[in-house]
Amino acid sequence: MNIYTLSKYVDALEQAGLVKDVNLYGSEDVRVENVTFNSKESSDGTLFICKGAAFKGEYLMQALDAGAFVYVSEIQYEVGGDVPHIIVSDIRKAMPVIAALYYNEPQKDIKIASVTGTKGKSTTSYYIKAIIDDYMAAQGHIDCGITSTIDTYDGVVRLESHNTTPESVEVYKHLRNAVNSGMEYMVMESSSQALKYHRVDGVTFDVGIMLNISEDHISPIEHQDFEDYFSSKLKIYDQSRVGVVNLDAQFFERSLKAAAKCEKVITFSQEKPEADIYGYNVRKVGHEIIFNVRSHSFDEEFKITMPGLFNVENALAAICTAYEFGIPVEYMKSGLYRARSKGRMEAYATKDGKVIVIVDYAHNKLSFEKLFESTKKEYPDYKISVVFGCPGRKALIRRHDLGVSAGEHADRIYIVPEDPATEDPFAIAEEVAEYIKPFNKPYVIINDRGEGLKKAVEDAKEKTVVLITGKGNETRQFIQGVYVDCPSDIDYAIKFVDEYNMKYCN
Repeated sequence: MNIYTLSKYVDALEQAGLVKDVNLYGSEDVRVENVTFNSKESSDGTLFICKGAAFKGEYLMQALDAGAFVYVSEIQYEVGGDVPHIIVSDIRKAMPVIAALYYNEPQKDIKIASVTGTKGKSTTSYYIKAIIDDYMAAQGHIDCGITSTIDTYDGVVRLESHNTTPESVEVYKHLRNAVNSGMEYMVMESSSQALKYHRVDGVTFDVGIMLNISEDHISPIEHQDFEDYFSSKLKIYDQSRVGVVNLDAQFFERSLKAAAKCEKVITFSQEKPEADIYGYNVRKVGHEIIFNVRSHSFDEEFKITMPGLFNVENALAAICTAYEFGIPVEYMKSGLYRARSKGRMEAYATKDGKVIVIVDYAHNKLSFEKLFESTKKEYPDYKISVVFGCPGRKALIRRHDLGVSAGEHADRIYIVPEDPATEDPFAIAEEVAEYIKPFNKPYVIINDRGEGLKKAVEDAKEKTVVLITGKGNETRQFIQGVYVDCPSDIDYAIKFVDEYNMKYCN
């Protein structure tokens, strides 16, 4: 990579209209060897970014002590001595400008598909990745990179994700790693927060997908109302070359209008035959979901093996992406058939077939409704138990929505902790329970997630589907401001199904 001097960063920020004040104290020609907003990652030659509402001056001092020689901030700090600084009007807008320069604009050297929506982002992303991986493997090329709610893989690092979309400095780092590793494609989930707060600024998506929309992430620290949430999602089309629109989604007309600014629009639907990618004749045969897809160039039968009839919607979005990338149908079929998304609709059945445990990340109104609807269709003679919780300090509307949805559709309900942050998990559960009570459904609050999952399986005295939602394959809980290691819901599901088998099936 080219390594630029500090003056180059000032020029880039000035061109973006972000510089309020600057004093480099003669450091114009010093080369920037590192860029970070984490004081623990500071080293000699670092440009340090002062980011976040909770940022403290002591973090800057730590970065300077570790070797940082300049800082970028919205305010000037009293740090003693002549420390170069660049004061900007908006640190979040400044970060991608800095990151793009430092990492030499890697977004220009790789094809990128980005997915947003209230539900289905991760599954769709992994469907796209599986299709591309099969296509790349057939040519002897390296597989596709991904940044998602579940994990991140860029050819250099593979790690469990904390956020759906990382901060812009990390986004550009992952893109640079992918390019340097020889990757030709990258799939990125773009959350409403990422689109609103400029985490993906400067990145042009070759394909931008809006899956669906429903109220979520409404809270004082996220989106003030639904309009803010929806308009943030629609920003994906502002930076997409090709816009993909789901004609079956609520308010799809607004998505079409927003996507009209793209060079090209591709639509998909299961209800409107005029869509560019039309899915029809959906049916479940054994453990497979089979459906037909008609486009302008093919009419073929596809199969997916992930449970959940709603996954046909995600598969159609992935087909749109592959169609635009010119990937042959055979790889669309093979990729979708083998695709798996860790923690998404993972099913574990007891040997007697009496209890089926399904682990899924469903965590908002739309995903809950789709999950219950699909479960009733796929397992019509089973009772439904649901295990879930709500996070602390964010997406406050979920406490109402998930409580009501569980009350309407489940036969038994188990409320457990789910990333309570700085809130009391029992207080969160009691609030959720208030919305369940009008439905007169049996519910229990258990302040240990593992114990709640265990009880749900133990209480299944008749044919029952136990839905374990929210955490999927995640191995941490966010408690009192720190991440605490814990078994994943998949680990728990396997353990408790095995215990059931040993007790009742031997």
